[in-house]
Amino acid sequence: MSSREEIINEIYAQYDEDARLEKNRHGQLEYLVTMNYIHRYLFPSAKILEVGAGTGRYSISLAKEGYDVTAVELVKKNLEILRAHSEGIPNIVSYQGDAVNLSMLPDQSYDVTLFFGPMYHLYEEGEVEAAINEAIRVTKKGGVILFAFLSIYAIMYSNYCYGNFGAGLKENFTKDYKNIRFKEQLFCGYEVDEFESLFENKPVEHLKTIGVDGMLEPLEKREDFAFSDEDFRLFASWYLTVAEKRENLGSSNHLLYICRKK
Repeated sequence: MSSREEIINEIYAQYDEDARLEKNRHGQLEYLVTMNYIHRYLFPSAKILEVGAGTGRYSISLAKEGYDVTAVELVKKNLEILRAHSEGIPNIVSYQGDAVNLSMLPDQSYDVTLFFGPMYHLYEEGEVEAAINEAIRVTKKGGVILFAFLSIYAIMYSNYCYGNFGAGLKENFTKDYKNIRFKEQLFCGYEVDEFESLFENKPVEHLKTIGVDGMLEPLEKREDFAFSDEDFRLFASWYLTVAEKRENLGSSNHLLYICRKK
């Protein structure tokens, strides 16, 4: 049986992660909204850690702005691309590593910690716990951590309304519609309250939970979907005013849980 690490490397070996946030409108919105919220917690001398850095879209952009950035990525292919893209940028360092064990990084080292991929692919309760604890450990007291996660409901809207809804139910829910996770899933989702509850006994203060791409992913699959650059600019400006609305969160495919370390 393949390990979690082998499964994840196999998934991303076949996927163009480097273009994910550029090639469509929902990816563009995710990037725009996420960067908007990151910048709310930055200051000129901030040290940034990104775990699950992918091919470096966020890490490299922030390094180019002058921030001291450390990037950690599990997938070999992604890390190779990140290092190629960041060549010649002196203020970014990268490691291959797993979110559940950041032993190469010292305690309380970062002002802003970004966990933008690991929670999609952690299935065992112990590994989820370990990843959260590691994110908190390496963040300075008073520092801010942004955890990306997926809505189990948006997964169903985005991936299983195209003649395969029964398969989606089998892959994501028990017969009585309880959310399930197992490592052979490509991605695992959460109910919003369920994800927030993971932090109830942690030394953090919850600041915000936001949706970063709304309903754009399933909408964009419609043949009549159309957004001019001006329409998208207007939509993105409007969406930033509603990204924190509680009633909208479950329909957003990608979300951020934002907290401050006590």
